[in-house]
Amino acid sequence: MAARFGTDGIRGVARTELTTELVHALGVAAVRALGVEVAYLIARDTRESGPDLEAALADGIASAGGTAVLLGVLPTPGLAAACAASAAAGVMISASHNPYSDNGVKLFEPGGRKLRDQTEEAVEAALDAVLIPLDGDAPEAVRGEIRSATGGVEDYVTHLVDAVGGGTPFTGLTVVLDCANGAASDSAPDAFRALGAAVTVLHAEPDGTNINAACGSTHPDVVAAEVVRIGAAAGLAFDGDADRIVAVDETGAVVDGDHILAILAIDLEERDQLRHGAIATTVMANLGLTRALASRGIEVMITPVGDRHVLAAMEDHDLVLGGEQSGHIIASRHSVTGDGPLVGILLLDAMARAGVPLSELASVVTKYPQVLVNVRVLDRDGLDDADPFWAAVEAAEAALGGEGRVLVRPSGTEPVVRVMVEAPTAEIAAETAESLAAALRDALGASE
Repeated sequence: MAARFGTDGIRGVARTELTTELVHALGVAAVRALGVEVAYLIARDTRESGPDLEAALADGIASAGGTAVLLGVLPTPGLAAACAASAAAGVMISASHNPYSDNGVKLFEPGGRKLRDQTEEAVEAALDAVLIPLDGDAPEAVRGEIRSATGGVEDYVTHLVDAVGGGTPFTGLTVVLDCANGAASDSAPDAFRALGAAVTVLHAEPDGTNINAACGSTHPDVVAAEVVRIGAAAGLAFDGDADRIVAVDETGAVVDGDHILAILAIDLEERDQLRHGAIATTVMANLGLTRALASRGIEVMITPVGDRHVLAAMEDHDLVLGGEQSGHIIASRHSVTGDGPLVGILLLDAMARAGVPLSELASVVTKYPQVLVNVRVLDRDGLDDADPFWAAVEAAEAALGGEGRVLVRPSGTEPVVRVMVEAPTAEIAAETAESLAAALRDALGASE
């Protein structure tokens, strides 16, 4: 079966689903689709499978006539920044927040942007041709080269520090960083210390198997406990490749992507730097974010789920800020991809300039209770024609009025339909979600 890209590259269990043979073929396909004229910068996170996949990928690129440049362990946004600085293409070996046993490969166009749909389709077609050759083999390419480069971490740290103009604006602030035993284990602490913060670091000793293990952005309770214990001003938790951030305030309360977007949007608007007075976010953003920004005259443009859709909307509408509730935040004045350490720096910079606790900044967003039910059904493809279910959705939305919303999304990979309800109270949200789930099972058949 031909490999297909998901929402963020190709991902699977390392060595069984994501094999060295597949990654080698992807290296060949990337060069055939993107060309031999550009260099291919390769970075990886700290998973034990990374070096083998890196070697296979580099050999695939070189065998197709391309130039592979090995940067070693570096966050995804560090790779994107390196691509932007050199106009090179990029390949990141990471499975983001997944456990160490998984790995993945995501590609960046020359300049550091994630692949556009058309480019991704070209790479997929080239990959099909490598994995399932048709009549006649492709002409053999003159072999390219593989070389290593140093200084990637240092360059990324400089990039982060420069985002707020350097200096020591965080002097007097204590911050806890949870690096998830991942790719930001060196760079994030270095950058925050360079800006003057007193830094306590958690989970920055990767051993190949402990990446994301009960730590990082998927376990914000860990950083929250340390913030409260030592009386820090804030805590920042990254995922394995550091393109995602979840913050906690001085009380240990979670400050998620919705809060961060609101804080940064308002800060930019007050400094007349929020281009066109708008941001982009996805359908999963809490209604509280939309309400908070609307009260300040800031427009929220809604996209499908996925940071690639957010970036596309930002480019289409010339916006400087966008992101997801999950913590993938794009600040396009500084980066073309989600950047956890960068966003953490921008967040602390806004807090330092405001001179108020993070909890006060985050309070601008009052979250609506949100309930998500995953409904396993027999006939997911019949969703569009399930008229009785959609009648139930319409009735539920009418009952909620302007004080809630319903979102229905079929999974792209499972026989599951996701029903999300936001409402003024948790009880109303739960009751509405369960009622709609029952209507969906009646319409499409329940699957165990």
